[in-house]
Amino acid sequence: MIKIFLMFIFLAHPVSGQSPDNTGPRRDNRQGPSKEAQTFLGTFQTIRDQSLRVIGDSALWELAVNGLIKELEDPYAQVFTPEQFSEFQEGNTGNYAGIGVQITNLNQMITITAVFRGTPAERSGLLVGDLIIGVNDNNTEGWTTRMASDSIRGEIGTHVKIHIARKGLAVPLTPAIVRDSVHISPLISGIMDSGIGYIGLGRISRGSSQEVDSVLSEFKFTHGIIMDLRGNPGGYLDESIMISDLFLKKGSRLASVESRIPGENNRDQDEAWEALLPDRIPNKPVIVLVDDFSASASEIIAGALQDHDRALIIGRPTFGKGVFQKIFRLNSGRHLRLTTGEWFTPLGRSLNRSWTKQGLPAREDPDTFPVLTTKSGRNLVSGGRIFPDLNISSDTLTLIERSFLSQAARDSVPITLRIEEFAFTQADALRSAGEQPNVDPVQFSSFIDNLIEEGIEEKYANNQEILDYIKWRVSARLAERMGWIGRSVEILSQRDLVLAEAVRILNDFHNMPDIFSAVKLIADAEAKN
Repeated sequence: MIKIFLMFIFLAHPVSGQSPDNTGPRRDNRQGPSKEAQTFLGTFQTIRDQSLRVIGDSALWELAVNGLIKELEDPYAQVFTPEQFSEFQEGNTGNYAGIGVQITNLNQMITITAVFRGTPAERSGLLVGDLIIGVNDNNTEGWTTRMASDSIRGEIGTHVKIHIARKGLAVPLTPAIVRDSVHISPLISGIMDSGIGYIGLGRISRGSSQEVDSVLSEFKFTHGIIMDLRGNPGGYLDESIMISDLFLKKGSRLASVESRIPGENNRDQDEAWEALLPDRIPNKPVIVLVDDFSASASEIIAGALQDHDRALIIGRPTFGKGVFQKIFRLNSGRHLRLTTGEWFTPLGRSLNRSWTKQGLPAREDPDTFPVLTTKSGRNLVSGGRIFPDLNISSDTLTLIERSFLSQAARDSVPITLRIEEFAFTQADALRSAGEQPNVDPVQFSSFIDNLIEEGIEEKYANNQEILDYIKWRVSARLAERMGWIGRSVEILSQRDLVLAEAVRILNDFHNMPDIFSAVKLIADAEAKN
């Protein structure tokens, strides 16, 4: 069992934040408002009472607060309305009140594309492929998925009637479902045919550490593990700490944080964490994939494993969000998200990148970045983000593929949606026939014909390179849709250079020292060239 840390700090990409249970900043003990506060209030009252433009109290306070946040130059600061805060919590915890289905608008119908385990939807017998033709007394014809989602969700314990059209049934089903709290896992995992375990983690949400722990138990007989943190915007600090703990020896430093002492001008190290558990997969090599969208809590994991020589990091330099935010409850259901501290990797690297007032990365001189040395003698750059041990770009689109996608976008042909629809239909047929994932040539040809009818130019539809590209995407999505995650990862690695290199390394080398030595040879050769 994973010990739950008594720390509720949230870290994320600029669109997210951090939320401990905190009622607000410490009260200032000074008596009466300062001269500056009196000036502010006087200005507020004068504008309210004398300005030619009449502005009510509520609107004026809104302007004042927004102006204060803007001038603070904290890119993560925000005052949430109750509605915004609810959406923020759902987006970063994976929790919401509903019935537990994933819906997609396929073939202009609201279609259930996933039913989550242990949810009201599963208990009510809803199935993947069911069409939602009505919610309560409303017909869903012409609805968007957002409209359907908003109607299905509601307070815990309330009822919602779903009208379901199911293949093979002449009469719609109308189950009345009691809404409940639902958690959507951001994790996918599978074992490739080569014996490599794959963990894809889309964000660090509540329960992520327990889910990773469970997956590692299933990966005991793999000869290596890939943890894909590309595009991971972050999440909860305590969850990232516990995930790091799963890979490191007991007593290993995991991370530390510094924050301002409330009411004072100084900052101090608030807390540092050490691994409480033994390594769950000792001696098993680990490769972590990152890119420039890997941020915050995902950087904590990558940094901890890199500092302790526990994993090879490959991909692109990460986003560089080394600060954390707290959520303070205000009045009227409002919440303030404010940057209050900075975190550091085990070797003391700050991964907080410098930004301009316009929200762009500040100009940097890589030659001035400090270099720290790990216990095994590896040199790591400390330059405001995680720098991979092996720098690889995953962009493999050819010129004609870019041209094809541009033409589809220009003429509003939804390629991704059509691939999703095709994979969904084929997965259903293959499951019914008891077959493994495979793309039927006849069905695929018909799929291409449909794309031509929608507006794809024939010069692309008849080009073998484009056909191979589309088939690659369809094959990967079909395998994932059928639950063959390992197969899907293998297909993706055919064109994903970062993933392909991770697979190659783990197939060629079976311990971290050999992996680090091999990568050093590659780096030395590139430097010489």
